[in-house]
Amino acid sequence: MLRTVLLVAGLAAAADAFTAPAGFFGRPATAARSVSLRAPVVPSAAKRAGLASLNMAETKTALPASVKPGVVTGQALVDLLDYAKEKGFAIPGVNIVGTNSINACMAAAKEYGGPIMVTFSKGGGQFIAGKDADNTNDAASIAGAIAGALHVRAVAKLYGVPVVLHTDHCQKAWLPWVDGLMEANEKYFKEHGEPLFSSHMLDLSEESLEENVAICKKYLERMAKVNVLLEMELGVTGGEEDGVDNTDVDSSRLYTQPEEVWYTYQELSQVKGGQFTVAASFGNVHGVYAPGNVDLQPVILHNTQKYISEKLGDGNPKP
Repeated sequence: MLRTVLLVAGLAAAADAFTAPAGFFGRPATAARSVSLRAPVVPSAAKRAGLASLNMAETKTALPASVKPGVVTGQALVDLLDYAKEKGFAIPGVNIVGTNSINACMAAAKEYGGPIMVTFSKGGGQFIAGKDADNTNDAASIAGAIAGALHVRAVAKLYGVPVVLHTDHCQKAWLPWVDGLMEANEKYFKEHGEPLFSSHMLDLSEESLEENVAICKKYLERMAKVNVLLEMELGVTGGEEDGVDNTDVDSSRLYTQPEEVWYTYQELSQVKGGQFTVAASFGNVHGVYAPGNVDLQPVILHNTQKYISEKLGDGNPKP
């Protein structure tokens, strides 16, 4: 099933927002990458009160029974994303840099209805550990992300909101960072019966389609054993984020094709128990850019839905 993205002016300038797919087992899922937006300024109490009308009020009273305050993983995460698709709301995912921004995310989720995704980047993990910490072999990036995840687990229930613990773009050269986080997931799973993180993103879009999918399949096999969801990327996201600069990338690489999503689904769905989503690009760009320099083509998501619906032949227009 296809996962679409709503652009949300969120809690930080580097926030992603996305709605969820109808399921992960044996179905494809497609997500578009969002564009970074500046958080809106609310100058008065009256305007702040007005924002209350945007609350996802239903999420406060009608979340699936499996989705409880605290970190959401495994089947509960699938249930949450199913519910988000059914009700048509987006879940903001905010790249954080410390406990202050983590707490701000959860406070906003509590006030405006939740749930929330707390997202760690490789650089963000290093920042949490401290810039003077030894980052040989990504040690600080790994330790900082783990420390942030443990902080969320210690306090999330106090905010009364469901939290998805996610990590952001990880290119091929950064895979040792995810390896370290997977070791933490496996250790936590042995002790608590669930992973430390809810999900991880592998962004191997700079590699060939075949290599991208093959590596993701290998990681999904490992993740499936401890109920971690995989987000993988097809198509390059333009702009610059966390030291990855795609400002001069060939524009054709910014647009994912339906055939690529179908191929990815066929390969990844072979992994028993695998939970995965596909982040499809439709011209999205990270960071600051001049007006008119970005050509968004969200019709790509519609075309992909139609293509895969025809392939599956199940009569569902939005699989």
